[in-house]
Amino acid sequence: MAIKIVYKITYPNKKIYIDSDLTDDINYFGSANSNIIAQDFTREQRKNFIIQKEILWESEFATKSEVCKKEIEFIRLFNSHNPEIGYNRNPKHKKSSTT
Repeated sequence: MAIKIVYKITYPNKKIYIDSDLTDDINYFGSANSNIIAQDFTREQRKNFIIQKEILWESEFATKSEVCKKEIEFIRLFNSHNPEIGYNRNPKHKKSSTT
């Protein structure tokens, strides 16, 4: 049985992306929107591009639904759906009003 994971990707600009993987594939780095990420890096910066993958949570027995809930929990915890902090676009980030 495959271990299910929730992980965090950290890019060179320190922005993050949180995702899950139901197979614990060492070579899987999520499905973040490449166009959004590309806007943050010059062609020169892309020539030597290092990202870090960190497992935040794992379970051998969690259901797909439980993994998805955990993923959302970590997205909110790390605020990675805030475009200033990360590349997650769901759940939608609600900007706080400044009054």
